[in-house]
Amino acid sequence: MRASSTTIFRYMQVSFSSLSLSDELLSLIKQKGYNEPTPIQTAAIPVILSGKDLMASAQTGTGKTAAFTLPILQKLAMQSAGKETDSIRALILVPTRELAVQVNKSVTEYGVNTALKSMVIYGGVSIDAQASSLAAGVDIVVATPGRLLDHLRRGSLSLMAIDTLVFDEADRMLDMGFMDEINAILKQLPTERQTLLFSATFSDAIYRLSKKLLSKPVRIEVDKANSAADSVEQIVYAVDSDRKAALISHLINKYHWQQVLIFSRKKQTADTITSKLVAAGVAAKAFHGDLSQGAREQVLNDFKAGNIKALVATDVAARGLDIVELNYVVNYEIPFVAEDYIHRIGRTGRAGNSGKAITLYSEDDARLLEELESLLDKRLPQQWLPGFEPDLTKMEVQPRKNGKAAQRQRAKKRALGSKGKR
Repeated sequence: MRASSTTIFRYMQVSFSSLSLSDELLSLIKQKGYNEPTPIQTAAIPVILSGKDLMASAQTGTGKTAAFTLPILQKLAMQSAGKETDSIRALILVPTRELAVQVNKSVTEYGVNTALKSMVIYGGVSIDAQASSLAAGVDIVVATPGRLLDHLRRGSLSLMAIDTLVFDEADRMLDMGFMDEINAILKQLPTERQTLLFSATFSDAIYRLSKKLLSKPVRIEVDKANSAADSVEQIVYAVDSDRKAALISHLINKYHWQQVLIFSRKKQTADTITSKLVAAGVAAKAFHGDLSQGAREQVLNDFKAGNIKALVATDVAARGLDIVELNYVVNYEIPFVAEDYIHRIGRTGRAGNSGKAITLYSEDDARLLEELESLLDKRLPQQWLPGFEPDLTKMEVQPRKNGKAAQRQRAKKRALGSKGKR
């Protein structure tokens, strides 16, 4: 990345028609009932139409998918006018199957008035069927890195005609260890292309990746980096770890909550939580990587249809779940990576709706909460739920300190302590 210009975007209300989108797209946008673009759409669409590389950060659920889908469709439709082509010209890389399906759905819906063809590629399903669809001709591919690389090795597709490359939820791809696959894919792409990098959080690893990917990019920050949506009410309940399931069951049953998304750190824990909720009379199912693709789709459909009240998920579900009017997200456990908290609670409070994010805090979560508060640059006040008050004998005597210096001091103490125990 040789040079960049950063724009901290200050939103001004504009219309979709002012963004130089085609009449076909504007008509479709109007049919879908969208009156004005979101801030990330207002900022990103003109940059993408100009052909420049882009590095954009915005909170989850703010319309990022349409921000890159609309201008890509317009560019490809203009290039295709009066021409026959069967080459893949746009590649959208995403970290999970669920996000791949969601993004491809948006591409299909927005491109309904064009002759452009798109398809989704991910693991867990027949690679031969995907290869047959690719052979029939596709303009846009939405893919997870691993399965895309499988097709490249088989010779099922070529990326040499790619005009636009998109990394959606780029930080999550790095968290999931896709860097080797990304490097292998980059070797198959033309040097001259437009590259768009979207992420809700920016880390040092993302900046290093951007230097590989982008050429003189425009950088847009619609919101303060690594921030949670204002539309989400954040609540922290202090509770003993062995009473977390009982507390959530109580809230769901007492207040008749529907469609509650509960996050755990491990697959085994998700299964355990699910069993406890079911025993307490809450219709719940687990959602994680040990389930087959068909089972995951069935569980997700049951959740969306309201057949189950609680979906207990690992962070594989933190990206790409598109659930209408999801009002409640619960952090049963604070994530090991603080940025994942933002993606988790970003499943609620979407598209202007309000949401509630509840975090269950026990004393063994102390340092994770400190790291989270440092990332958010604010304290998350704890409260007690009557009947579920924590055992005060387990509480820390010393007040918590959240500054970077305090974190370094704690790390040093832990290192010294561990040496003393050897």
